[in-house]
Amino acid sequence: MKNEFRHHWQQLDWDDISLTIYSKTAADVERALNAHIRSRDDFMALISPAAQPDLETMAQEAQRLTRIRFGNTISFYAPLYLSNLCANDCTYCGFSMSNQIKRKTLNTQEIEMECAALNAMGYEHLLLVTGEHQSKVGMAYFRQHLPAIRSKVSSLMMEVQPLSTQDYAELKGLGLDAVMVYQETYHALTYQQHHLRGNKQDFFWRLATPERLGQAGIDKIGLGALIGLSADWRTDCYFLAEHLSYLQKHYWQSRYSISFPRLRPCAGGIEPASLMSDAQLVQLICAFRLFAPDVELSLSTRESPHFRDHVVPLAINSVSAGSKTQPGGYANNTPELEQFAPHDNRSPQQVADALYARGLQPIWKDWDGFLGRN
Repeated sequence: MKNEFRHHWQQLDWDDISLTIYSKTAADVERALNAHIRSRDDFMALISPAAQPDLETMAQEAQRLTRIRFGNTISFYAPLYLSNLCANDCTYCGFSMSNQIKRKTLNTQEIEMECAALNAMGYEHLLLVTGEHQSKVGMAYFRQHLPAIRSKVSSLMMEVQPLSTQDYAELKGLGLDAVMVYQETYHALTYQQHHLRGNKQDFFWRLATPERLGQAGIDKIGLGALIGLSADWRTDCYFLAEHLSYLQKHYWQSRYSISFPRLRPCAGGIEPASLMSDAQLVQLICAFRLFAPDVELSLSTRESPHFRDHVVPLAINSVSAGSKTQPGGYANNTPELEQFAPHDNRSPQQVADALYARGLQPIWKDWDGFLGRN
């Protein structure tokens, strides 16, 4: 297909884009802030160093746009880790095959226990997570367990290995609503340096995954870059904005979400290649809200309670809470199996109470089966 994002990506020069971002001036930022509809060039200005003095103005506009589009609601979801088996060797992930950790894949009874524990916390939106291991936790495993999990919740998302269009279409028929697939980094050489073995080495197969999701008619597609993996988070996130714009144009029937994961400690983990301050992350989140007012912005428990309590009211409309990043973590806490160490370890109710205190409304369920599905 000539419209593949791969071909668009190949026309983008990383160094030229980086130079353009860092060349933006205060006048460019002012034009971006005053624009009614913001272009990708405006987005460059908003994530540039030149925009840092205008962070308060950006935050106020981001909050205004968020309230207009999403009201005061914040959707709650929980990750359900089904397996930490992985056939990839990635330098930044606790599940990497080279890490000497205990491996676990949940069976039917254990999945039921996890779902019961999550339901007891009030969760109706789940994100199923596995390591990337096609033979042990591939389509056969998903076919076996997805329908039962879907019967216990109102919305089901997945973050697993990239699959084919046909597989995604089949999973949609089994109750799948959304898929999160993060490119990690859009810098191909950096990507190669951090993916040492396994199918995840294929940069372009992963890059095309959101297109296959769009072709399969998946309702929501989640995008993101792992901040700190490449040497320049600004340029990586500009490529993310390019990816979002392309997908919205070609697969407009799907909804989109953006996540902002910063590298967190994990077994065998690496030091970030670039450090992003809290203020810079706020700048990035607000820039995405100004650039894409209708897109869901999500913030996970990778961030601290203090940061989340102050930033969620600005532009975020989806959060996880009480997250466990290991198989069986909700029914039986086993930290040695975890993918990374969460930073916000409060209970879901504590996070909800913090949002109530700021005039926001946590949403545990926003869909019901009798309404039907596309």
